[in-house]
Amino acid sequence: MVDYINQTTSRHIMTIEDPIEYVYPHNKAMIHQREVGKDVSSFATALRSALREDPDIILVGEMRDFETISAAITAAETGHLVLSTLHTTSAAQTVERIIDATPLEGQDQIRTQFSNVIRGVITQTLLPAADGNGRVVATEIMVANAAIGNLIREKKTIQIPSSIQGGRAQGMHLLNDDLASLVHREKITKEEAMKVSNDPASLDKIC
Repeated sequence: MVDYINQTTSRHIMTIEDPIEYVYPHNKAMIHQREVGKDVSSFATALRSALREDPDIILVGEMRDFETISAAITAAETGHLVLSTLHTTSAAQTVERIIDATPLEGQDQIRTQFSNVIRGVITQTLLPAADGNGRVVATEIMVANAAIGNLIREKKTIQIPSSIQGGRAQGMHLLNDDLASLVHREKITKEEAMKVSNDPASLDKIC
């Protein structure tokens, strides 16, 4: 995604990574990369100092703790596009992980803040290709519309999958939908799809 932005538009991008995985040459964008433990002491510290350098886009390699999550949300509230990763298997789980990382007394506030700044979640799972050559990516895509924002604020994240199902016109889909499509196109086997599905019973019906 950073590379795509670099090739297509003029933006100031700052990355904070541990470690740096890809080195981006300057193309249309100006990119500054920081490595945790070498250039900066922590993700959270780097995020706070990044705001003084006036970036348009900030990539946070991973949101590992509440301090980093809080700093990332603050950066998003001030108009920056913040890209980051979490180790989760669904869009709803991603939202829950961010809320659960927050101390109990601050969870209502973080729900409100997060619902206002989130733009979308893409989850990806790599599965062995059916023909044995390499791997195939299966995704779940959530676009944060008004309905999903309300679910986050109202502690109804369990209903997010239903909103994703109803949002196909906006480009959303559940992991099961993508897994079923890959099975039908013989890109992956049903057995492999069942292993990574977060709702195997439903997947079994549509495969």
